[in-house]
Amino acid sequence: MSHGKRCTTSVWFVTDLPDIDQFRKEARVWLEQNAEALPEADKSDDEEQEVQWGQGSDNVAIFHNYTDEHELERLNAVKAWQRKKFDAGYAMINWPEDVGGRGLPATYVRAYTTEESKFRIPSAGELPPTSMGLIATTVGAFGTPEQKEMFVKPLMSMEICGCQLFSEPSAGSDLASLTTRAVRDGDEWILNGQKVWTSGARFAEWGLAITRHDFDVPKHKGMTAFMVPLNAPGVETRPIKQMSGGANFNEVFLTDVRIPDSLRLGPVGEGWKVALTCLGFERDHSSGSTSSHTGGTYKQVIAAAEWAGVANDPIIRQSLADLYIQHKVAQLTNRRAAAGLRAGQTPGPEGSLGKLMWTANMTRVSNVISQILGTRLVADNGEWGTYAWNEHILGAPGYRIAGGSDEVQRNIVGERVLGLPPEPRVDKDVAFSEAQRLARK
Repeated sequence: MSHGKRCTTSVWFVTDLPDIDQFRKEARVWLEQNAEALPEADKSDDEEQEVQWGQGSDNVAIFHNYTDEHELERLNAVKAWQRKKFDAGYAMINWPEDVGGRGLPATYVRAYTTEESKFRIPSAGELPPTSMGLIATTVGAFGTPEQKEMFVKPLMSMEICGCQLFSEPSAGSDLASLTTRAVRDGDEWILNGQKVWTSGARFAEWGLAITRHDFDVPKHKGMTAFMVPLNAPGVETRPIKQMSGGANFNEVFLTDVRIPDSLRLGPVGEGWKVALTCLGFERDHSSGSTSSHTGGTYKQVIAAAEWAGVANDPIIRQSLADLYIQHKVAQLTNRRAAAGLRAGQTPGPEGSLGKLMWTANMTRVSNVISQILGTRLVADNGEWGTYAWNEHILGAPGYRIAGGSDEVQRNIVGERVLGLPPEPRVDKDVAFSEAQRLARK
């Protein structure tokens, strides 16, 4: 079919759109042929589902704890599924046609994901959504035609995976203070530095690195972005063991890593703009995931209270009521943000609000389940649904940093919602090298 086109701010969409009900029906048929349908109880809204104590998995971990072999097995399952989706035309529904997408509006993506949610789909933690939702989209926004050809479809089909090489030991929430150095040498660049908290780096082929090429200009102006092959000489990846048991994160060392200028993403000196774009995609992804069941649900906490015989304790009942109220507030905030997107609005500060509510509710869950289970959290005696909560409690603090720290999210809300003045930046117009010197005094 020949389609007319119209241009939005970032994507070309067809105007002669296929019927969305027919699109949904075709997607459902394809899913029925290629995936296992979930039981009806698992397809129902969260409000309708009941938790039966002692049935199914009692895993409520926030950060999973698997061996590398198991991680790779899970990742390969996701890759196989994503390749099927890609070949069937469901992996790049709202991508422009010139990079291999179907050029359809986001409503078609939501129609597909609604149908897909009714089927058992493999999952492998943080790397796939980072690779497809953050790295591929950032390359799509800043890449040359050659870079888009090289990366977008391979990333979206998961032929390759990409991770973020952003944070550093001294540059976390203040990412613009990074010091990984990029020095130009003819048609190549030499990279030296250390990145940390990199999700999925052990299993990724590429990393999107933000580096500093100029220390003599203000810190936001001296950065340049690169796509770095993680098998290049001088790249070393080490897992970081978490207190909850797993090693989801990694530190990546770059020692005299040579890469061609053709792997530079965006103009020289525009690395901060590349980083902000990628972080914007990350914030949207994080806020969208606030309705997920990562770390368990409030109904699992209620089931634990009933099992432990404390559901009628007035203090516990008050805590459970507060947990339910805050869950509903976060849910309604997410629905309001989703309704805005459906109406064509650009993402707003709701993403930061959703992220803050999510992490606050994780802390509430930790506090309430600690009241309920007490010493059962200290040692594993084999009881179903008890010691398993230990991984939630130890993992919850991590999400106060992941996807933009709580402090950063509060700044966004303060400035963009409440209209408060931005934080003072004494280093705004100072050369980065001078700002570092003054900070050491």
